[in-house]
Amino acid sequence: MKFSDVIVATVSLVLFGLLLNGFLLVAFGSLSASSTSDTLASIISFLVASLVVGYVFALKIQDESRTKAIGVIVVLSAFALLIFITIWIATPFAYPWEQDFLNSMFNRTTSSWSHYDLNAYAALAKSIEVIMGMVISFIGLYIGSMFRKPSAKTKE
Repeated sequence: MKFSDVIVATVSLVLFGLLLNGFLLVAFGSLSASSTSDTLASIISFLVASLVVGYVFALKIQDESRTKAIGVIVVLSAFALLIFITIWIATPFAYPWEQDFLNSMFNRTTSSWSHYDLNAYAALAKSIEVIMGMVISFIGLYIGSMFRKPSAKTKE
């Protein structure tokens, strides 16, 4: 698999996953701070996006070691997701939303968060989300690439 194919697969995975996650958040009505529906939307979007990208790029993935090609795509997409999350947390618009999200996740309604607590828990929650996304994306890419069998022309 050429590096340009890896880049296209990674961009496809990240963009399709983020778009699908946005649509699912709207569909679940969870633009407020509901950790259960946010987590469910993330899991479904990671899985569906990786299944689709795995199926579309299956012939390229099968050209070489399947686990190596999928691993490179997953690591690059996790890096892109980390950059997106860092930018999201740094925006002034997202700061109150993240604080509400963490308050609902940890049931902290009586006391306020210090800036250190908020940043530490946000980093922990987002790190867990990225690790979960890597595992689900690897499984989805592997299964998606197995759905498509090589044709007789590519075997020759």
